[in-house]
Amino acid sequence: MLSRKIGIDLGTATVRIFVKGEGVVVNERSDHKRTLHELIGKANGRPRLFRPDVVVSVPSAVTSGERRAVTEAAISAGARQVWLIDEPLAAAMGAGLPIAEVRATAICELGAATTEIAIISRSGTVVEHSLAVGGNDLDRAIARRLSIDERAAEAVKIAVGSAVPLQEPLVTTVNGQEVSSNAVLEAIEAPLRMIAGAVRDVLRQTPAGLAADVRERGIVLSGGGAQLRGLDRYISVHAGIPATVAAEPQTSVVRGTGMALENFEVLKRNQSYIR
Repeated sequence: MLSRKIGIDLGTATVRIFVKGEGVVVNERSDHKRTLHELIGKANGRPRLFRPDVVVSVPSAVTSGERRAVTEAAISAGARQVWLIDEPLAAAMGAGLPIAEVRATAICELGAATTEIAIISRSGTVVEHSLAVGGNDLDRAIARRLSIDERAAEAVKIAVGSAVPLQEPLVTTVNGQEVSSNAVLEAIEAPLRMIAGAVRDVLRQTPAGLAADVRERGIVLSGGGAQLRGLDRYISVHAGIPATVAAEPQTSVVRGTGMALENFEVLKRNQSYIR
């Protein structure tokens, strides 16, 4: 292989990089001081004669100017060719959804800052919506409720957080006080309602035939936020469609960028190809 193929997920909380033949080689907290040049250099390894081909995932709501800025930064960092792919499409590919079929599939990518929802058919996005609510909002809600900082709130969410009442509530201790999963559920109820409402809104905007496909097939949850206990059951009840969590949901997007490197037609079809 003359030119390396690199997929990049520049998440708000975590940056992940996929290299063809090696898998996910970088999976670490985002450091905004690190440039795209450094990240591509790290993934590319030793100096090479041929520059790498790069796919970068971007939120579906980013502007054309922001897309251009990412592309120019990647080219300046040494990329030979750059493609941009919307996060929900990459997540659907990484989650193994049959995006090429005529029958519609649905994905809900729950990131740190945003939730991206998309209906996909024939390798293209039919309806998509970006909601400015994500895992960070759950952390902030818990922090306010318990009067703790957001890092501690995230730890509480991971330890006992649940989107539904548990038969045997979980309990953890923070700053000397006991916190139950029920208390966390009360704290995060508002952002959870917003996410379920966004899923319902996307379904209402979907053509009837494709909406019927989604109601039959359900929606797949990906992203770090999908790891919240019981979120699939919450979405099933409050959005009115079956919901399941992708395998390894936190890496769906970056694995999807890697798959997109082998499927240029998907990239070109979605007008994300820039030379």
